[in-house]
Amino acid sequence: MRLNKFISHNSKYSRREADKLIEEGVVTVNNIKMDNFGYDVQEGDLVSIRGLHVKEKTELTMIVFNKPKGTLVTQKDDRGRTTIFHKLPGKFRHFIPVGRLDFASEGILLLTDSPRVAEVMMQSGLDRTYNIKIDKPFTPEMEEAMKEGLFLDDARAGGHEKSKIYSMEFAPFVHYEVRNIGANFTKLRVTIAEGKNRELRRFFGHFEANVLDLKRVAFGGIELNNLPTGKTRYFTRREYDDTHKYLKMVQQLEAQEKKEEEDRIKAERLREKKKNQTEDQARRAKSAEQKRLKEAKQRNSNKNNPNKKDRK
Repeated sequence: MRLNKFISHNSKYSRREADKLIEEGVVTVNNIKMDNFGYDVQEGDLVSIRGLHVKEKTELTMIVFNKPKGTLVTQKDDRGRTTIFHKLPGKFRHFIPVGRLDFASEGILLLTDSPRVAEVMMQSGLDRTYNIKIDKPFTPEMEEAMKEGLFLDDARAGGHEKSKIYSMEFAPFVHYEVRNIGANFTKLRVTIAEGKNRELRRFFGHFEANVLDLKRVAFGGIELNNLPTGKTRYFTRREYDDTHKYLKMVQQLEAQEKKEEEDRIKAERLREKKKNQTEDQARRAKSAEQKRLKEAKQRNSNKNNPNKKDRK
């Protein structure tokens, strides 16, 4: 982990503040002043700021935040727009969002002080549940795509105008429920197991329907319930237990995949070694045969010309 990242994840300082501390020369690694911003902190390294040791956090902290509309899920916006960190208490400013909700969306957003946990949960297939309202009646074509999945060569409708994502594949929805249909709107609750860029807006955009409201109400079994907009809460004991169980399962799967990959590489190397040995044996056998034939030819030549040596 890069030095500035290590400091921001294990202290009160942000990554930019960590860069400034490094620049000021008050950061040491193993009692040596560190001015290499790209230094990769190794296990056992002693990182200090003004002589105070930065301890790596081993305890996991998770919070639920009810993201308001009109906020960006980022640390800082170069256009000066409001971010979630303008709304969050200062003690959470070093926390990492688990995935994103776009500027116009609201609802549950998980944050953690563990980079590893954030990465695992962002890449997970955990269920995400949304309440949405579109500006069109619900159609059989929409329903079929929800059931069967959908692949679009051009999925720009519903995406951000500056997005470079063109094509997109939509897996079948985990669940969907039509809650209300009007002449020019439909309210639904949908559950998906992915978190692609503006996935639902792009999905309905394909059917020329705009998403008017989008609120995520659950993520991986963690529910928003009645948490007020802009407020936070810590995970409950049950939610922590479920998270630890999930992380343990992921760790076991990763260990299994790593072992299978190591076994595959080992078997491939063994096959390559045997192949090389076989080819080497074949070369030696061929060389020995060529030598035997040459010697036999020489013997026959000497036998047919017994005075050949004397003439030399």
